[in-house]
Amino acid sequence: MSETRPPPTASLFAQVLVLTVLSVVGALTINLLVVLNLPPPTPDFYRMAEIAQVLKQGPGVTTSDHRPLISRMADQAPAVEAPTPPQSTPPGKKALAQMLGVDPASLVITSDLSPFSDRREFRIVRNELTQKGESAEERFLIAPFQVGLKRPDGRWLVVQPKPTFAPDAWQQRLILSVILSALALTPVAYLFARRLAKPISLFARAAERLGRDPRAPPLAINGPSEIGVAVRAFNEMQERLARYVTNRTAVVGAIAHDLRTPLTRLRFRAESAPPEISVRMIADIAEMEAMISGTLAFVRDETRKTERTRLELSSLLESLVDELSETGLCVSIDRAERVVVDGDPVALRRLFNNLLDNAVKFGRQARARVYVDCASAIVEIDDDGCGLPASELERVFEPFHRYEASRSRETGGIGLGLAVARSVARAHGGDARLENREGGGLTARVTLPI
Repeated sequence: MSETRPPPTASLFAQVLVLTVLSVVGALTINLLVVLNLPPPTPDFYRMAEIAQVLKQGPGVTTSDHRPLISRMADQAPAVEAPTPPQSTPPGKKALAQMLGVDPASLVITSDLSPFSDRREFRIVRNELTQKGESAEERFLIAPFQVGLKRPDGRWLVVQPKPTFAPDAWQQRLILSVILSALALTPVAYLFARRLAKPISLFARAAERLGRDPRAPPLAINGPSEIGVAVRAFNEMQERLARYVTNRTAVVGAIAHDLRTPLTRLRFRAESAPPEISVRMIADIAEMEAMISGTLAFVRDETRKTERTRLELSSLLESLVDELSETGLCVSIDRAERVVVDGDPVALRRLFNNLLDNAVKFGRQARARVYVDCASAIVEIDDDGCGLPASELERVFEPFHRYEASRSRETGGIGLGLAVARSVARAHGGDARLENREGGGLTARVTLPI
């Protein structure tokens, strides 16, 4: 099988690697742009006046300009006091002691940041206070911190910001950068994922199409190199399957055709035999010729080129029912939902004609119905016969098999009708089955994909 190979494309591994690298670099770039271009967040700070007010009120919760401050009684002072220059009292502690009217030695301030340092966080707070028209010399503490005041009874009143699960300014900025990264990279990731998944989905559809139509054209090779290797192997497998089926069918047809010559000679010899032997021999030869004719017809149907088209299934059944009714057969259609399938009109017509003919021949009458179940078209044909044993419900689909209790030579047929029906149904991606009905009779059910 000749095939045109497209220009080489990047492998699946390379495309996934590029997508991963682009995603990481893109996310880091967006985060960096957010951090560098947005103004620095204002730290969570508390004025000394707010802290002094809470210390004066005693244990409890007080709402400040920021999140609430809580105060509690403790037997010991906060564990670590903020570092102070030797032989001096920090200005913040001194200011707080003056507001409370206590000795600075009775105050303990612990903080991750030194209140008298010139760190960046303190410069940000002072700039904000200046912009609000307040004094840049305002004393404050930046969370997290603890302030302890020793009471006359020796216990300590400790004030600190109330813990909260709400994200702080830096956490909010990180969340914002993550959201922006996701929004910016989602379209890119979608396009890459769609590009990667497209050849795989086409490959899956081709595999499903092979089950419905073994003679479907080969799959075009497109996509990453790994997909190309799989597609080439798939096309070669499809070609081998088609060649195997064709060769097998050709052998069966050749054998059936070649058998006609010796059967003709046997017929001439049987005619010259004694009458009591001649009648039986001629009957057996006629049956063998019928089987050969049926086999050749089956082979011709299997090897002929077909063209599938979209057809309305209930209309096909209605036309068959009308034709059989005109010949005097008891055939009807009870339910006919409109459903369109993709199939070979000639093969499907033969499928349903065989089932209707069997129902009338062995069950006196046939009642058909067409309906939709999920993603399948269902055709059911009921008869009023005696049914079949459970062991025969599958065996009757074997070529040339006949259930002799009801399918004798007098009724006609060579045992290919149901085999042809199932072969056509499965070639369309469906199936054909028989079920015994309650009260007697059989239901032939054909399932076809919509």
